[in-house]
Amino acid sequence: MKTFFKLFIMLLVVTSCNTTQSIADSTQEAEIPEEDIVRLTSDALEYEIIIIEPGFNSWLSSRAQPEGYYSQSYMESRNWVMVQQWNSRVLQPIKYSPDLYQLQIDYRPGINYGFDLNYKLYNYFIYFQLTYNQRLSSMVPRI
Repeated sequence: MKTFFKLFIMLLVVTSCNTTQSIADSTQEAEIPEEDIVRLTSDALEYEIIIIEPGFNSWLSSRAQPEGYYSQSYMESRNWVMVQQWNSRVLQPIKYSPDLYQLQIDYRPGINYGFDLNYKLYNYFIYFQLTYNQRLSSMVPRI
């Protein structure tokens, strides 16, 4: 039987002053523009990544380093470090905001997820760190 590997990153920016509103309610009420959803799928590798983050797609096309600037192996190693830090923070909701760190990421070293997934995941981590003033690793490129 095939095993399915799913990688979900769902983060929403809630700009409402109503702090008691849940993320689920915000998702249902707010219509998320299609340009703010990044989807990557592959039948061969059986993975899926969904990034829902307003502003990420425009940032990726205008401010991120172009594809090919970093090698795939560099991005894989950085992604692994940042995924470990991310997952650690998901498990500490008292110390780190559960609104920022909602779901764990199932990213395993030694699996070739391809350049496109690594590029977008790496750049999402950079975007996340810059946007929310977080540090997932000691190396945050200046952009």
